Amino acid sequence: MKLLNRSALSVKPTQAFVDWVNSLEPTMGEDDLTLDDIAAETTVYLIPEMDTPEALAAYVEERCVDILESELRAWEEDSRQWPEVVDLALFEQFLIVEHSYLAIDLDDEVELETAEVDDELLMETDEE
Repeated sequence: MKLLNRSALSVKPTQAFVDWVNSLEPTMGEDDLTLDDIAAETTVYLIPEMDTPEALAAYVEERCVDILESELRAWEEDSRQWPEVVDLALFEQFLIVEHSYLAIDLDDEVELETAEVDDELLMETDEE
């Protein structure tokens, strides 16, 4: 095990987010996604170590648009289909954030690798 010099944010959707996703391709109700369906697709973001609630709140407020855009893009690449205003208020309406102070790598065999986020790579990973 290796302790990473990061904290983590787990980002979970709210019903409002699910409603937005379902509005992208209106159906008759039977094929609508549920909160449970989408909650299975949560994302974890590694962030700088945060040791106070105030530091965490300031960091989340600073990066909320980046996080929200990433979550929206996971469901709809065309930003013209996104809500008109992407801001802290929408972030708080669409997402629940859980903070973990410690991030630990349990894989003792493979070194941790990093790469720049590439939307095409993310889409390939989702399809596999």
